[in-house]
Amino acid sequence: MSRMNPSGRLLAIGALLCALATTANAQSIAFSGMLGEKALLIIDGHAAGVAVGATVQGVKLVRLDGGTALVEAGGKTQALRLGGAALVAGDPGGSSGGSRIVLPVGSGGHYSGLATINGHSIPFVVDTGATTVVLGADVATALGLDPKASTMAAAMTANGAIAVRRLTLNSVRVGDVTLYNVDAMVTPRSMPVVLLGNSFLSHFQMHSDSNSLVLDKKN
Repeated sequence: MSRMNPSGRLLAIGALLCALATTANAQSIAFSGMLGEKALLIIDGHAAGVAVGATVQGVKLVRLDGGTALVEAGGKTQALRLGGAALVAGDPGGSSGGSRIVLPVGSGGHYSGLATINGHSIPFVVDTGATTVVLGADVATALGLDPKASTMAAAMTANGAIAVRRLTLNSVRVGDVTLYNVDAMVTPRSMPVVLLGNSFLSHFQMHSDSNSLVLDKKN
C-alpha cells in the first residue's frame, strides 16, 4: 500500500472533535457517506450501512435528508452533515476483546475512522508509511500527555529533519480492539487527525479490497 495522508474532508471532523470535551464513556459517530439508500456511519471506529429506522450499536438513524443524517444515541438526537462527527455521552457497549477492524475506503482511497486514545476519541487516517502513531502537538496537549514522559528525537519528512518527541500511549482502541503501550511520536505542528502508523498496524494482518481495509489481530 502507498503512504496515506489526511484527506481534506476530515478537517471538519477534527475541528469538531477538538471543540468537544469528552470522557472515556463517550460514543463517537461520524457520517462518512452513502451506501444506496443507507447512511455509512462510523460508530466507535466500526463502519456500518444503516437504513432509516434501523439501530446499530445503540445508534438509530432517524432521518436521512441529502447530506444530513439525523441520528439518535444515548437519549439524544444529533444532526450530522456529511463528513461531520459527534460525540454522544453514554455507554457504547462492546468489549475490548475484539480481533477484527473493518475500515471503509474513503475519499482519495484513504482509510479513516475514530480511535480512542487514552480514553479520548480522535479521528485518524491509516498511514502505512509512518513508523509509529503520529500526533500533532495540539492533540497531545488535548490528551494531557506529559512532555516529561517523552524523549527527544529527530524524524525525516519531505521537508527535511524535524525535532519530535517519542512516548508511549497507554491505550489505543479502534472498534472493539484495544492495544496497550503503543509507541507514538508527537510533532511540533498541529494536525487535524492522528496518523495510525505501524506501532499499531504491525499487530494485524491487513488485506484490502475495493471497498474496505480489514485488520485481523495477530495471535
